[in-house]
Amino acid sequence: MADKIQSVRGMNDILPTQTPYWQAIETALKQVLSRYGYQEIRFPIVEKTVLFSRAIGEVTDIVEKEMYTFEDRNGDMLTLRPEGTAGCLRAAMQNSLLDQPQRLWYMGPMFRHERPQKGRYRQFHQVGVEAYGFAGPDIDAEMIMMTARLWQRLNVTGLTLQLNSLGTIEARQAYRVVLIAYFEAHRDELDEDSLRRLESNPLRILDSKNPAMQALNEGAPKLLDHLDAPSKQEFEQLCTLLDQAGIAYEINPRLVRGLDYYGKTVFEWVTDQLGAQGTVCAGGRYDGLVSQLGGRSSSAIGFAIGIERLLGLLEAMDALPDVGTLDAYLVVVGEQAAARGLLLAEQWRDAMPALKLMIHCGGGSFKSQFKRADKSGAKWALILGDDEIAQQEVGVKTLATGEQETIAWADLPRKLTL
Repeated sequence: MADKIQSVRGMNDILPTQTPYWQAIETALKQVLSRYGYQEIRFPIVEKTVLFSRAIGEVTDIVEKEMYTFEDRNGDMLTLRPEGTAGCLRAAMQNSLLDQPQRLWYMGPMFRHERPQKGRYRQFHQVGVEAYGFAGPDIDAEMIMMTARLWQRLNVTGLTLQLNSLGTIEARQAYRVVLIAYFEAHRDELDEDSLRRLESNPLRILDSKNPAMQALNEGAPKLLDHLDAPSKQEFEQLCTLLDQAGIAYEINPRLVRGLDYYGKTVFEWVTDQLGAQGTVCAGGRYDGLVSQLGGRSSSAIGFAIGIERLLGLLEAMDALPDVGTLDAYLVVVGEQAAARGLLLAEQWRDAMPALKLMIHCGGGSFKSQFKRADKSGAKWALILGDDEIAQQEVGVKTLATGEQETIAWADLPRKLTL
């Protein structure tokens, strides 16, 4: 007997008992984004590898360790997308969308070869939001306000907004010299990853999750103290806008994000209810990426929300959305009922557009059909036998109470009160 084929480690099935919660969250996201004028864009799961190495950065963990990369039959190097920003921007540039300002969103799976753990999987799902062609801190504030409205829409509480500014490229280059000098003076305290990043990407050392590095990083020079004047002014304006909107935040000088394309504003919404994987939403400004990918210089900002983490947070809070249940299960007993049942079910769905009605298929005794009705989670069992066909009636049993009555077909919509 052949071995059973299992799913790839870290790539999980989403079962029918779970998908209603995914759909409810996705619907809420779409509704909030549409209210702000954002439009959906869809782009391939597979891109040329060079897109990510150029956009994300050659010395990031994602490019160095985590990407699913392969050579196709034409000899091209391709990669399953590890994040959405690069692909979205490539699509916008290729299709000449950047000729005018754009507010875009997308949704779907991303792929990273990481050690699977709760809240961090090899296939994970994100909603990404990007805005192109908007200079100044007002669009930064809008994105943060939009996420705050989403948390309100989903009844999410306890999230903390963390803010920082990475400044311009010139400011970061000047800060980089100061930071390297600091870490060189403490070289013996650096772990292996930090030593590797010291010359290539020292800002990423500040993002280390190694507890042994925390005290050293706390004492490091702060990027906010080395910002150029325009970046400092924009950051102050953003903070003022958030203050006026009543959105609380913490300034976290160690927040640098894991991708090289970020500059100026960066932010994260974090929680302490998910253990080590506490970031639910993260993003920031990446004005230099368009020109980095060969386009004309353009302002750009975006964020991504991890669906698995958002669901995990809602579950931890005991605040999963009300996804509703099946309204009615139609039991059909007898030749006449079996012959008419499907047609009647269609007519009732026409008469009651909101009705969630499942009809029994596959035959079976009255008792076995009722067992199916009980397991379906429906509020009512509708009972259709040959006598009911003759009288144009249907039995209606409230499964929670056992109360039962007979209703004329024409009166069924009023009884089910949908």
